[in-house]
Amino acid sequence: MSAASRIHADEPHVGGVNQRLNWLRAGVLGANDGIVSVAAIVGGAVSMALGEYVSVSSQRDTERALIEKERRELAEMPEQELDELTQLYRDRGLSDATARQVAVELTAHDALAAHLEVELGINQDDLVNPWHAALSSAVAFTAGAILPMLAILLPPPAWRIPVTFVAVLAALAVTGTLAAHLGDAPKTRAAVRLVIGGALALVATWAIGRLLGTAGVAG
Repeated sequence: MSAASRIHADEPHVGGVNQRLNWLRAGVLGANDGIVSVAAIVGGAVSMALGEYVSVSSQRDTERALIEKERRELAEMPEQELDELTQLYRDRGLSDATARQVAVELTAHDALAAHLEVELGINQDDLVNPWHAALSSAVAFTAGAILPMLAILLPPPAWRIPVTFVAVLAALAVTGTLAAHLGDAPKTRAAVRLVIGGALALVATWAIGRLLGTAGVAG
């Protein structure tokens, strides 16, 4: 192991999260919670928004700390950092000479950006935005809760449970399909995963209600 590799052995070389995946993650989480749990919509939306804001703010703080750490290391030990960048390109399959040339040219152009991209997968100009995540989660939670809420309120009492069950599963299937479409993932797998999870949650809730004598949805 090279000296640069030993110096930076403890650095987390992880993939960054861009704005698109940030919105997608927050949106799916909010929609899923809103669909499965329709009680206290406003409170739930606020709770989801606050949770996302705190979570994404922590992620952004971590990204900023990593950027500052990399900037400091580049200022204090540029040769070791150049060796490390060269090694990272070797690990990606480049020859020794090519890896060194690429590392030298990128360092001359923008050393910090080069290290952030290769080591951490971070773009310092595209950090996650906690306000975007909070808004996306709150809106998705509210939108996801509307359909099952209507399914509970509108049908006659005798039909409320089956209508709600079908409405929730349909909403989950749509959510999974849209999420997969936005993330370029297999749609069927995503939809089935959410439908199964929602069905298990509904069955468990219904079973507990039966045991407690409160499963009926009376008018």
